[in-house]
Order: sequence, then structure tokens, then C-alpha cells
Amino acid sequence: MPTTCSVLAPDDRRLVHKLLADVGECASVGQRLRLITVRLLGAPYLPHPLVGSATEPEVFTVTLQGFDCVTLVETALALAWADDIEAFLTLLRQVRYRHGEIAWQQRLHYATDWLHYHVQHGRLSEVACGEAMQRITRRLDVLPGFPPHIATWRYFPTETLPAVSPRVVDGDIIFFVSMRQGLDVFHLGMLLRATKGVLLRHAARSRGQVVEQELADFCAANTMPGFLIARPCEKPHYPQSL
Repeated sequence: MPTTCSVLAPDDRRLVHKLLADVGECASVGQRLRLITVRLLGAPYLPHPLVGSATEPEVFTVTLQGFDCVTLVETALALAWADDIEAFLTLLRQVRYRHGEIAWQQRLHYATDWLHYHVQHGRLSEVACGEAMQRITRRLDVLPGFPPHIATWRYFPTETLPAVSPRVVDGDIIFFVSMRQGLDVFHLGMLLRATKGVLLRHAARSRGQVVEQELADFCAANTMPGFLIARPCEKPHYPQSL
């Protein structure tokens, strides 16, 4: 399938340049993610931010003018790991696609596939506690035109949130397990330590924008079996060019 590379719009290019300059002195990826995501609060929620399907050519779409929950996390990670604009674009391709190949078939559509792929490549690590976690296996088949496959993952049951929350650090990524058969995760976002508890920053369809709220409040308002947590590595290895 043919692919098309997008061009970063001038307003986005200026914003990327400013964000990278502002986080340049941050000592950790968690500090960078805290600063980056607070600057993106209020950005509109985009229900379909990417271009491409089983029948439509994939376009490498890059914008900071709006997000869904996945593109917010992808964009924030690429910004936190980048030194300049070109590195940001290269990193975003590597975060979104297997081997950075711009093709719909290579996009990491399912969140658990995305997580396990980047854990395998040393870019994320799972926050785990064996005795508290449960294992689940599902056939993932809700995406039309994408081959179904079997996925297995471990997750924290929702009721373990009070025990798990103290282990959270700035920039951890949380994945909320879906109740729906054929789907692994229904939502994801980034976690930040607060004076009391943990904050969730995420692109919320129900609120129409990127918002911040108490993680415990989100979990109480949504029915789910549980959640996974992943921690970004400080400076993962990526190819310098593609």
C-alpha cells in the first residue's frame, strides 16, 4: 500500500520547537512528560486523528492541535525523547509503527500489542507485582480488515488501585482493560504524582478535550476489570534516520 509523509504545520512546528526548548533542562523523562502534557491540556479531542485503513492509504499524520487518547500518549513520548524537531518526527514514526514503516498494517493498533512491542525493544517497562496481577487471554478482532490474533497480558484488578498508586511515578502510562470481547484496552493516559493520590492526564471523548482528573475518580466512574501500567525508559535507542 502506498504511503504519504505529512508536513508539520507551521504552528505545530513552532509549538514543538518551544516544548523541546522548555524541557531541555529537565533531569528525567518523567519531568519532561509532566511539563509537556500540562502544555497540552485543553487541546480538542479528535475522534479520528489518523488517516489510513484497510482500504485507504496510510498518511503519517502529525498535529498538536488535537488528539485522541492514543495519539496524545504517542506524541508526548516522542517529544520527551527528542532533541530536535526531526528527531521528534522520527521518534513518532517509531512509536506508532513497527520498524517506523508508514503502513496501516504496521500501525500498532491494539494497545497491548503497542505495549509489548515497545517493552521488547527496551523503550518501556511494565510496572508489575506478580501476586496482585491476573492473566487474561483474548482474541482481538474488532478492527475491520486487520487480521484477528490471540493476545495474553497481565493486569492489576481495579480493586488493587489503592495499593498500586504509591508505586506510580511521573510519566507512567496507564491502560484500562476493556469489558468488551474482541478488544484489549478501551482507554489510556499518562499518570502524574499529586500531593494526594495520582492524576490522570488524557484525551477524554466525553469532555471533548485533553483533561486532568484524579485517577481514582476515573476508575470509579468507569466499569473495567483492571489496568496495566508501563514506564518509559529515559533515553531508548531509535534509528537516527529511516
